[in-house]
Amino acid sequence: MTDRRGFNSFILGGSAGVLLASCSSLTTDNTVKTIDCHAHVFTRDLPMPDRRRAPSGYDAPLQSYLAQLDSHGMTHGVLIQPSFLGADNSYLLNSLKQDRQRLRGIVVVSENTPPEELEFMNAMGVVGMRLNLVGLATPDLGAPAWQRLLATAKRLEWQVEVHREAQLLESVIDPLLAVGVKVVVDHFGRPDPKLGIDDPGFRYLLGLGKTRQVWVKLSGAYRNGTKGTGEEVARKAFPLLRAEFGLTRLIWGSDWPHTLFESTESYERAVTLLHAYVPDSNDRAQILGGTPQELFRF
Repeated sequence: MTDRRGFNSFILGGSAGVLLASCSSLTTDNTVKTIDCHAHVFTRDLPMPDRRRAPSGYDAPLQSYLAQLDSHGMTHGVLIQPSFLGADNSYLLNSLKQDRQRLRGIVVVSENTPPEELEFMNAMGVVGMRLNLVGLATPDLGAPAWQRLLATAKRLEWQVEVHREAQLLESVIDPLLAVGVKVVVDHFGRPDPKLGIDDPGFRYLLGLGKTRQVWVKLSGAYRNGTKGTGEEVARKAFPLLRAEFGLTRLIWGSDWPHTLFESTESYERAVTLLHAYVPDSNDRAQILGGTPQELFRF
């Protein structure tokens, strides 16, 4: 099958683990829904055809992730296929099988993946595909094979998750918008650490709010600059994103297990940072509950 530093030291004093009291999206049994929209599961012995971002020396199995959800008051999670596993989604699909009610998945597929395979994965709880293009060339999304794949994704009402440097987002997102698929942009849009919110690519991203076809993931701020730079960018970016997209187009992810940043990041820190750059509890309630509940079909 195809498959730490903070920007201000005061934020670390926040209550990172208490999420349920601030959320209002309810399940059918009146349990508050709080959804982590970005995490990875894997074991070190899996084949890793793309080792550019591959961690080494540890496992991040599903049970460890579920334990993180439980200990931080999160009711649901979304598993994202790691780039280093390529298009072999078998470990992710097996993980979804273990808890179909609590989990959803985002896979990586080639442009030649047949529709029947996407339909099978859809039935397994997959709700989208990922284009992780950081450090790679932009594919020709107008080519016939890509157009067929994206047409199937649209028919299945999948999202296309884009992980791309901000200054290169336009070449990826414009063709996706033309097809009509839902687009989710990872990690605050990956602005250049030196430019931050003044990155032209980030400004392009802000302009997409009016399309109502694009969502932005408030996750992995540390990937946008070291020594607190990324977190500071996140703090400045959130009010701009809120103004242009509204809360119904913003979601959050822990980015667990924080690959390549394991020594400085943790799940608790990710939640603490969310409280820091989204200080309003009602805002957090929508970002953690109502918005992802609809987008990921929980």
